[in-house]
Amino acid sequence: MKYILSIFAIVITLSACNNNAKEEAIMKQKAIAAVKDSLKLDSFRRVEEKKKQDEIVAARVREEKRTLLLSERNDAAPAPRQYSEETPAKKKGWSEAAKGTAIGAGAGALGGALIDKKKGRGAIIGGVVGAGAGYLIGRDKDRKSGRVQPKN
Repeated sequence: MKYILSIFAIVITLSACNNNAKEEAIMKQKAIAAVKDSLKLDSFRRVEEKKKQDEIVAARVREEKRTLLLSERNDAAPAPRQYSEETPAKKKGWSEAAKGTAIGAGAGALGGALIDKKKGRGAIIGGVVGAGAGYLIGRDKDRKSGRVQPKN
């Protein structure tokens, strides 16, 4: 009977150890799964926090743009006119564009008459081309000198 009880005690001990190993393995798997889940939750929290920070930054940028636009509107508003007795002196004489047109037309007509066999046709074509080129050159000079305001 001692043998049977000792064998029975050994079997119970081995089965208990075997169950403990299985239980430990299951517990380890559950612990690993819990850690992975917590890491996922942590990464979701980080993403949510980053989105909140991005929204805050975007709101700041929008506010800064709005204030800049308002300040530009205030700066761009025309100043109240101050009427005075003095009138600005107008520039006298021909503009550079007019001078360029006249000189270009004369030079083009002379060149066209010399080049073309039919003098009249060559003079007309050369005069028109020369006047156009002279006007463009003179207009550029007027813009640089400030007589004509450049286009925006």
